[in-house]
Amino acid sequence: MIGRIVEIADDARHIFVSRGFLVVKETDNQRQELGQVPLDDIAAVIANAHGLTYTNNILVALAERGIPFVLCADNHLPVAILWPVDGHHQQARRYDAQIEAKKPLKKRLWAEIVRCKLIQQAAVLEAVGVPSAPLASLVAKVRSGDPDNVEAQGARRYWTLLFGDGFRRDRNSDGLNSLLNYGYTVYRSAVARAIVAAGLHPTCGIYHTNAGNPMRLADDLMEPFRPLVDLHVFQLDKRGESDINPDTKRTLVRSLYDDMQGPSGATPVTVCMQKLATSLAQVFTGERDDLVLPLSGLPLALLASCKNE
Repeated sequence: MIGRIVEIADDARHIFVSRGFLVVKETDNQRQELGQVPLDDIAAVIANAHGLTYTNNILVALAERGIPFVLCADNHLPVAILWPVDGHHQQARRYDAQIEAKKPLKKRLWAEIVRCKLIQQAAVLEAVGVPSAPLASLVAKVRSGDPDNVEAQGARRYWTLLFGDGFRRDRNSDGLNSLLNYGYTVYRSAVARAIVAAGLHPTCGIYHTNAGNPMRLADDLMEPFRPLVDLHVFQLDKRGESDINPDTKRTLVRSLYDDMQGPSGATPVTVCMQKLATSLAQVFTGERDDLVLPLSGLPLALLASCKNE
């Protein structure tokens, strides 16, 4: 699954479907057409403008193709994601298995995810030339369900090592935090599509349990991929680009297409997300025992860019 992330970030825009294309037009001035994108080439649509209007037909067309439509707030975080209710040919069977999954299984799976995230965070620190041992040393301490909250211990060390003592991760702040918010929103939508394509439901999580969060499983499965966003934001900051703008957005969106190592070789990040979601569905139905997680290390192109700076 490799597709384009389409973001509508300007006001006075209208989107609709025409002959298999998503079409964007102005709603003021000459009402001229601004562009078309084939629906089959789209991975997600991010609505990041308050003056945007759209037709019901475009929402239906996106849903029929399993393409999430993401509605964002001022801080670039999603407030809603529309996803289809019908899709994968094994959807009903996998939904049942997902709902019936026992707590011990979910705890084991969450430990796998946390270990992978810590490994990726350690790789980020190594790539930027700071000590990675504080993160790497935590991997072996993660137990089933992570009862000691090693993930949070790692986060406290990680942010300080990556961005310095003065940085605090705050979803409601601007600057680097807004870049992280935007990158995570892009990744969250890509993971949500992978989940739907795998015949699972995004609301039924493994670890995240917030009753007000309709995307709990997406938040679970995107954890190993967050460090990729972090490293790109670090690189942007080093180049003096610490605010949201069209260029920084493009950089974060394009990171989805970096090749990342998995058990069967290097594939784009979006494909790794799909393999992870599919493997989770197979674990739930008893077809396999473990998740297909990205391997230790970051995309080769990303590592090369770090070395060149």
